[in-house]
Amino acid sequence: MAEPTFRQKRLGEALQLLRERAGMSQKEAADRLDYNVPKLSRIENGQVPDIHALRAMLDIYGVIGDEEAPYVEMWELAKEKGWWRAFGLDAQGYISLEHDASRVREFSLAVIPGQLQIEQYTRNVFDGAVIKRSRKSIENDIAVRQRRQSRLIGDDPLEYHVVLFEAALWHVDRAQLLHLVDIARLPNIVIQVLRGSPRLHDGLFGSFTLLDLPFAGNPRILYIEHMAGSIHIEDPERVATASLVFKHVSKLALTPEESAAFIERLAAER
Repeated sequence: MAEPTFRQKRLGEALQLLRERAGMSQKEAADRLDYNVPKLSRIENGQVPDIHALRAMLDIYGVIGDEEAPYVEMWELAKEKGWWRAFGLDAQGYISLEHDASRVREFSLAVIPGQLQIEQYTRNVFDGAVIKRSRKSIENDIAVRQRRQSRLIGDDPLEYHVVLFEAALWHVDRAQLLHLVDIARLPNIVIQVLRGSPRLHDGLFGSFTLLDLPFAGNPRILYIEHMAGSIHIEDPERVATASLVFKHVSKLALTPEESAAFIERLAAER
């Protein structure tokens, strides 16, 4: 069985919480549903039930009428096949989390984040990689980045705040720099530049991304990409620590207005 997605795990956790609030053990609930305990346990760990099973569970947990709507919506999201599947991407990866997020905060030490990349910059990143990729793979990734960027505009745009360490701008051409200035004019986007200084700070430990998800409990996730892959962390204490670090580096950085002026000066020199 495939690892459940974030959406599927959230549905399972919500159903478990409803059972516990109803004062039922897994065995009691399984008996009333005519399930065995392992089946109910699988559902609470992310296996998506059919709609009839979902409604039966809501009924025995005392959720009726209009109260069902949020759980049915969670179920629909858990069943949904994301657009990224067409590009061969894993449902447990970053793209699915970003797709669901209401806010993303990112600190980048060395590269322009994918959400802000123009096509030529993306190609330059791939050209500089030690391990070369096929043309088809590169075109696929460019298409994915362009699809992701559509979340920055529209009726319900992603709230996006990035702090770029100055080094991330060293190998950036004029077109990419001007794109940063242009896109930072959108009301949902904040771009700040952290200038290099002799002062040490926690941001120097590496790049990271924080995602706020609009689900029950307002979960936050810390996502870290590294040379061998990536990890995402849900532990509240560790996520809170990363949030404090982001707040700290954003205070050390130039203001959004100062950052735009700095990037414009760089563009004028290239």
